[in-house]
Amino acid sequence: MNNMMFGKYLPIDSFVHRLDPRLKIGALLLLLIAVFFDAGFLGYAILGIFVIMMALLSHIKVSQIIKAIKPMLFMMAFLMIFNLLFIQRGTLLWSFSFIKIYDQALTQTAYIFIRLVLIIVMTTILTATTKPLDLTLGIEHLLSPFKKLGFPTHEVAMMISIALRFIPTLLEETQRIMKAQASRGVEFSEGTLKQKIMSIVSLIIPLFISAFQRAEDLANAMESRNYNPEAKRTRYKQLHWKFADTISFICVIAMCSTLVVMSIVL
Repeated sequence: MNNMMFGKYLPIDSFVHRLDPRLKIGALLLLLIAVFFDAGFLGYAILGIFVIMMALLSHIKVSQIIKAIKPMLFMMAFLMIFNLLFIQRGTLLWSFSFIKIYDQALTQTAYIFIRLVLIIVMTTILTATTKPLDLTLGIEHLLSPFKKLGFPTHEVAMMISIALRFIPTLLEETQRIMKAQASRGVEFSEGTLKQKIMSIVSLIIPLFISAFQRAEDLANAMESRNYNPEAKRTRYKQLHWKFADTISFICVIAMCSTLVVMSIVL
């Protein structure tokens, strides 16, 4: 669990760390939309090179990226097997009993794998290069136009920031509970299916109790400090859009436009 990267901020002085959080959040949203355009393997290769460049500019190590992808391997494998078995379009490549593999199923499975890897890496870059407070400020600034419609922008930004902040904490709590259960003879990797389910239940229940307790402690701490989300407040830290942010935004727009054009042409 300590190897989990998602939600962890890495205090490194890099080019991406110094970018405006509004740019990084907006760029992530645009790239997440663009990644679902069918730009072919060439388009995904171009986007992959772009993401790798962002990771290098963030000074994020390859081992840290692998740690971010590792927890999602089971879900990725499940989706890939599901697509291979249930997509039956194109030329039949292999058949055994009721199992049939088609060429389009292989293509779609490869697309899903590439998209998931890109999404995980891009999200990891955002959380690793942006402080939770900066994420809150960035989200609140981006949602500020909706204030006129009565949308609670500050509350939403605060909830998202707290959720991201507590991901590493809950993972550490999960590891602590697993060690405590293992010391009492609970085996999470051995036994029958029923025993594994009971082991997971013995992990989930105390984890939920701990999460609710932490949420209550946080709420009490905020109330004791007279926190009022509707009150007008000034901010010590102000966000400033720089020339590097403009250049980076142009590069992101160019990348997204390239994927859209390739999806139309190809």
